[in-house]
Amino acid sequence: MSPTRPGSTGDKIFFGTLIALGVAYLLLVVGMLVADASFTTPAAIRSALARPEIRHAFVLSFATATVTAMLSVWFGVPIGYLMARRNFRGKALVDAVLDVPIVLPPMVIGLSLLILFQTGLGKQIEAGFNSLFGVGITYEVPSIVIAQFAVSCAFAIRTLRVTFDQLDPRCEEVACTLGCSSRQAFWHVVLPSAWKGVLSAGLLAWARALGEFGPVLVFSGATRMKTEVLPSTVFLELSVGDLEAAVAVSLILVTAAVGCLLLGRLLGLKVAQ
Repeated sequence: MSPTRPGSTGDKIFFGTLIALGVAYLLLVVGMLVADASFTTPAAIRSALARPEIRHAFVLSFATATVTAMLSVWFGVPIGYLMARRNFRGKALVDAVLDVPIVLPPMVIGLSLLILFQTGLGKQIEAGFNSLFGVGITYEVPSIVIAQFAVSCAFAIRTLRVTFDQLDPRCEEVACTLGCSSRQAFWHVVLPSAWKGVLSAGLLAWARALGEFGPVLVFSGATRMKTEVLPSTVFLELSVGDLEAAVAVSLILVTAAVGCLLLGRLLGLKVAQ
């Protein structure tokens, strides 16, 4: 049997199928966005944002997501660098553990955090935190950051590992042969070369943290004017049958997520890995 020639009927069917599948998924995504936008009105959005509990959730969501993104990058850079540059016994196991928050059901992550901070060493950490700052962790604002961080950091690590994998290690080796220590080579050669990946990881972690719901609901609760974040607001508004408010808040989340993607594209970053 002769191989299929370029431009043959088989090729046309093959590429036609690929295009059809791609267009179908694209239409699904666009359809969801259009449905949200067409369901509500600017007046409904303004009315929702005028409510004090939703404004509180808005501020709390953006504040905690920002803190989470910074923490995710702070932890993600060294972990991603070590996973990309160093070989050690048990590396495959460590790599698998780092991906656990990505594949675990969100509710399970929240439940695991709740158990962790209510038993054993976690309970002692919570008591010490309470004595130092006068506020606990579970069902308080700090638990929101921890719940968001538990998931977002895994995405930041994966992005940063890919970034460091793509950097040529010879530049780092040359710097060391010229008298730099490993620490100096990292700060003066590797990190400046990886700035796009660091920004990409930060944007991805921020967007992920902003939309986190399951772990936050279980570990932090959804107490209005206290631990309610925007995804919790959507849930609460749906629970009381206020669909317009739920959609209005959903559009805020959609706008923030799309804004992250557009900012990443403008900066030439790959926001999602």
